[in-house]
Amino acid sequence: MNAAEQANSIDRVSKIASIVNLFKSRFPDVTADLSPWLNNPETQQFDDAHSIDLAFHFSRRHFTCQCSCILMQVRLPASADNPAESTATVELSGHEILGQQWQFSTVGKLEFRGIILPYPDAERKLREIAFKTLKLFNLKIQKSGASD
Repeated sequence: MNAAEQANSIDRVSKIASIVNLFKSRFPDVTADLSPWLNNPETQQFDDAHSIDLAFHFSRRHFTCQCSCILMQVRLPASADNPAESTATVELSGHEILGQQWQFSTVGKLEFRGIILPYPDAERKLREIAFKTLKLFNLKIQKSGASD
């Protein structure tokens, strides 16, 4: 769900602003988009009330990130009361005009995958953003099948 729609409390607005500031502190030339999804039938089928979705746009292709746009999806637990559902994920994906270039998730092996990967310095910054975002929401990192 678009971050703009999820900004329904002072706490949530503060956390979304913190994510934007965190991203801008690592990539100063980025602009944040709190409504990356269009409101149409194609995108409404993917609407998730437990997700905060943001996009970060560079004015042109970012050399070290290997993309011109990064989509960030923060998937929150459906119920904080249920310990089995106390984990969340942050997913990042880099996009170009020709489509998705790479993706990263805080679930699994914590590796970047795709056809063109960010440079190591950008990978480090993006991982840091993802893990600090989880910490911001006081959420655990879920590792499944990881062989770290």
